[in-house]
Amino acid sequence: MVDYHAANQSYQYGPSSAGNGAGGGGSMGDYMAQEDDWDRDLLLDPAWEKQQRKTFTAWCNSHLRKAGTQIENIDEDFRDGLKLMLLLEVISGERLPKPERGKMRVHKINNVNKALDFIASKGVKLVSIGAEEIVDGNAKMTLGMIWTIILRFAIQDISVEETSAKEGLLLWCQRKTAPYKNVNVQNFHISWKDGLAFNALIHRHRPELIEYDKLRKDDPVTNLNNAFEVAEKYLDIPKMLDAEDIVGTLRPDEKAIMTYVSCFYHAFSGAQKAETAANRICKVLAVNQENEHLMEDYEKLASDLLEWIRRTIPWLEDRVPQKTIQEMQQKLEDFRDYRRVHKPPKVQEKCQLEINFNTLQTKLRLSNRPAFMPSEGKMVSDINNGWQHLEQAEKGYEEWLLNEIRRLERLDHLAEKFRQKASIHEAWTDGKEAMLKHRDYETATLSDIKALIRKHEAFESDLAAHQDRVEQIAAIAQELNELDYYDSHNVNTRCQKICDQWDALGSLTHSRREALEKTEKQLEAIDQLHLEYAKRAAPFNNWMESAMEDLQDMFIVHTIEEIEGLISAHDQFKSTLPDADREREAILAIHKEAQRIAESNHIKLSGSNPYTTVTPQIINSKWEKVQQLVPKRDHALLEEQSKQQSNEHLRRQFASQANVVGPWIQTKMEEIGRISIEMNGTLEDQLSHLKQYERSIVDYKPNLDLLEQQHQLIQEALIFDNKHTNYTMEHIRVGWEQLLTTIARTINEVENQILTRDAKGISQEQMQEFRASFNHFDKDHGGALGPEEFKACLISLGYDVENDRQKQTGSMDSDDFRALLISTGYSLGEAEFNRIMSLVDPNHSGLVTFQAFIDFMSRETTDTDTADQVIASFKVLAGDKNFITAEELRRELPPDQAEYCIARMAPYQGPDAVPGALDYKSFSTALYGESDL
Repeated sequence: MVDYHAANQSYQYGPSSAGNGAGGGGSMGDYMAQEDDWDRDLLLDPAWEKQQRKTFTAWCNSHLRKAGTQIENIDEDFRDGLKLMLLLEVISGERLPKPERGKMRVHKINNVNKALDFIASKGVKLVSIGAEEIVDGNAKMTLGMIWTIILRFAIQDISVEETSAKEGLLLWCQRKTAPYKNVNVQNFHISWKDGLAFNALIHRHRPELIEYDKLRKDDPVTNLNNAFEVAEKYLDIPKMLDAEDIVGTLRPDEKAIMTYVSCFYHAFSGAQKAETAANRICKVLAVNQENEHLMEDYEKLASDLLEWIRRTIPWLEDRVPQKTIQEMQQKLEDFRDYRRVHKPPKVQEKCQLEINFNTLQTKLRLSNRPAFMPSEGKMVSDINNGWQHLEQAEKGYEEWLLNEIRRLERLDHLAEKFRQKASIHEAWTDGKEAMLKHRDYETATLSDIKALIRKHEAFESDLAAHQDRVEQIAAIAQELNELDYYDSHNVNTRCQKICDQWDALGSLTHSRREALEKTEKQLEAIDQLHLEYAKRAAPFNNWMESAMEDLQDMFIVHTIEEIEGLISAHDQFKSTLPDADREREAILAIHKEAQRIAESNHIKLSGSNPYTTVTPQIINSKWEKVQQLVPKRDHALLEEQSKQQSNEHLRRQFASQANVVGPWIQTKMEEIGRISIEMNGTLEDQLSHLKQYERSIVDYKPNLDLLEQQHQLIQEALIFDNKHTNYTMEHIRVGWEQLLTTIARTINEVENQILTRDAKGISQEQMQEFRASFNHFDKDHGGALGPEEFKACLISLGYDVENDRQKQTGSMDSDDFRALLISTGYSLGEAEFNRIMSLVDPNHSGLVTFQAFIDFMSRETTDTDTADQVIASFKVLAGDKNFITAEELRRELPPDQAEYCIARMAPYQGPDAVPGALDYKSFSTALYGESDL
């Protein structure tokens, strides 16, 4: 199904799609539900499918014929994606990616996917439609895809009175056929069966084509055929349905009818001038009416808000204190209720008032109306002044309430604060004395001792941090004494106990630190040896692991120098082995010394070395492995050295031959370039000489064959580079192909010059003069001119580029050619030069070839409403008269808009006035504040 959202211009095709339409009309969700039923019925109703096939095929062909092609079978001719991509390019005016020309299924799927991706890029969401279904010729999916394309490119942009797409098209049909008897367009199926609606649309716009009064409602076939034939013959609308198909079905297919009717809409879109003029006037009048409503709303809202501010300020300025804290708290609660309940709606009203005022002024400015001036005392600034007075009274009232409550609460607060802080401190000191007296350090290891010291340091920091709380407790007790608090005795007793306990904790902390530091020194000696062992064992172990990895590493070399470098590096590694052995013995000696110290002092070591996992056993095992890998590496390097010596011979053999063939090809290329520039003698002589030169190049082919044989041997040996030559076989091949191509192109160029000369009647002297002028500006002798060189060449032939006109400068003797150019009407201003470049360089390569040079030688809105535009629109409705009548206004405008104009328009006083004539010019001027309305 198709889900059309006019708001964001996106579409869906699939059974799950649903949404709401934009603009007027019914619910888009209902519309989509109906279409779901229609698609399911389509599987059982061949008549609908037949109508869609005819209509969609004709619609596609009406566009494809612009590209010189058409389709016969809609579900077969789009299967390879080529005509589908062409259709999208024609209807969109944009270029799609280059299609794949293969015949395989994957090529067809890729082409269809490119078309589907382009549809999706236009805001269309495709559901349940995949490239495979289109390639397989699925008729339902193909028809659904074409319907989606029709919606997007033929129906979406239809807009009538702020409705769009289907609703807009339906409204357009209703308005156009409203004056016709027996026509009542309510949908896109039953309303069109008798053919009268089609004929009414044609007669409304082209009355000379249809004799509508002669049509009969009981003869639908004749009516339909008449409309279809007239549309095809005079309106260039192809016949998309047969009358019998429409009459023969109970309910014609809606999609087919919509597609057909959209063609009539686009054919008559140029006849919308009067309707657009009416729409403009309706828009202007609607804006004027809306602005009047906004002005009335502002005046009422401003009066209400100012009255509330006047009543509230005296209440906030009342400062009579209360005797009890409960009474003061009730006043505070009343104030908070004001803040929560009464004030927020007024804040919102004030904000909305400002928004409405700014919105009104913006609308008046955008529609070119005079600015709105509120009544005296109701300006936004007046409201802001009153609000500021309210805020100041409110702030002072709140501060007074809080100060009174604080004054009554202070004594109770200080007592409670003392109890809280004392309780927190007593809870913290609980258990601290026992912890400081514990002798857990006597059985600890060195790491445990260090952990205990760090833990003790953290406790000391915590103890220092609690000093501030003890001081605060003493200060609060002092303040309570000064205020003669009734329970000062108990406060003082508790405070003294806290201070005595604090002094005891300080003494115990100092004693524990001394004991921990003494124990630490006794274990550091052994730990130092373990650390030294770890520092030396770790890098030595890493060295052995790296050595084993390097000795077993696979190597890939391509030159003799690389293998010799590896052998040299290996020899250097072997020379470091004696020093490594001495380092191994020194590391093992450190381990033995640590064991000796522990045994002599009766120290029981807890486990292995805490700093490393590398044991002496691991070191000895890896050392033996290194000793075994060294000779194996020696053997592998010698074998690779022999292989690289053989490869070097093949390189030199290829290089000697390539260094001959390469320069020969380069020389020939330069000679051809020189020949193509000089071109002495007649064109026939030049052609004969070039063909002889071509035969001499072909005779050099055996030298390339020999080089190919030598290159084959290099490839078999997997040799990838050759320092003895800058030429590769690929370079040689490309150069040879370029050489053959260049000589062939040069021969072809001369042949084309002969054809041009003979066809255009250009003399040999003119051709030589053209060649001389072209070669003069071809500074790099590349056989082509850049844009600036080409422009200079044209100037030399008589063009004044700067003044955008032709002028004979006399710089070259080419009067005949300049006369030819001037006679064709060419002008070399910037725009004209760009157009010429598009002719001589259609591929935009930035170069102009000599052949292209020879060929050339021988060849408007934003719609803003203003008083003048409204006057022009009224003039359209009045039939170009200087006045308009009430009858004309009621006929062309909606009733409320028409009566609005009639009530405000002054009688027309001109010499051509008739009874009931109204002056629309003064009315339009007044709408924009240029005079009184």
